[in-house]
Amino acid sequence: MIKYFLSILFSLLFFNQSLAKDININENIDLEFECELKKKIIKNSKYNYQTFLAKDLNEKGLDKFIIQSKKPDLLYIKGLTLFLSNSANLNVKIVNQDVVLFKSIDQENNYSESGVITMKTGELIHEITKNIKSKSSEKYISIYSCIKYDEKV
Repeated sequence: MIKYFLSILFSLLFFNQSLAKDININENIDLEFECELKKKIIKNSKYNYQTFLAKDLNEKGLDKFIIQSKKPDLLYIKGLTLFLSNSANLNVKIVNQDVVLFKSIDQENNYSESGVITMKTGELIHEITKNIKSKSSEKYISIYSCIKYDEKV
């Protein structure tokens, strides 16, 4: 299931890079989640897409992950990373009743973060890519299980 989800995520992210308009917000939402880290996949100079379970890592889940969107083009992601918390950085913003997809890349095009959360399952996949232009790029993919604990809309 996760393999299919990851392949859809990557397909959407790469497909969206080729589109002129990467913003499609169809829902006004104001949601707050608590997310538990399930596993992390690491690709760097030490690991080649090695999977680690949450119990093997010194990382915590997300106590307060917030998504707010307003039609037609506003999307705020808070509580995941400081990089994504700046809504001006978000290049890709897709929100519908089933999924929220977001991506941001720095001005030098050497660092990116993206994520997708499905509303039905509460599964959140967050990807960080460092040193994109380098042959030794690094990728960190975190998979969370999230529970809505405050739905305001």
